[in-house]
Amino acid sequence: MDEKLMLSLLQKNARMKITDLAAALDESKDDVIEKLTELEKKKVICGYHTIVNWDLTNTEIVTALIQVNASPEREYGYDRIASHIYKFDEVDTMYLLSGSFEFVCIVKGKTMQEVAHFVASKLACVDGVTGTSTYFVLKQYKNNGVVLIEDEDGKNDRLVVTP
Repeated sequence: MDEKLMLSLLQKNARMKITDLAAALDESKDDVIEKLTELEKKKVICGYHTIVNWDLTNTEIVTALIQVNASPEREYGYDRIASHIYKFDEVDTMYLLSGSFEFVCIVKGKTMQEVAHFVASKLACVDGVTGTSTYFVLKQYKNNGVVLIEDEDGKNDRLVVTP
């Protein structure tokens, strides 16, 4: 079974029917179900998500990107600090990076004040954190490969690439 193709198809459309997935992979429905179960147990597939454009709803959600500077710990490096941070409910996504800061966190809250309170009273107080910089998202254009707005002409056409 072409595992990479299966993962690619599911990443583009997590709601793809098992029968359609089996047909695309030229496999039986039972084999596809078995493979999906295996990939979920191995944590290769970690969840199935829906991309929501909250700007088009009556829901107030504030998203912030927070750069976090930290000092590594002997024997643990950055992993234990990261564990303290990503366990907060406010932290949606977290990455360890190379460059001028160690982590970037995507944090969600109901208001800017709520996010600011999280940074000041929880994040900045984590042992090993030496500094933070917070950037509030003003507008979303694209999320996980999905364009969320229409271009001026009402289309989302990509530019033609020529050699």
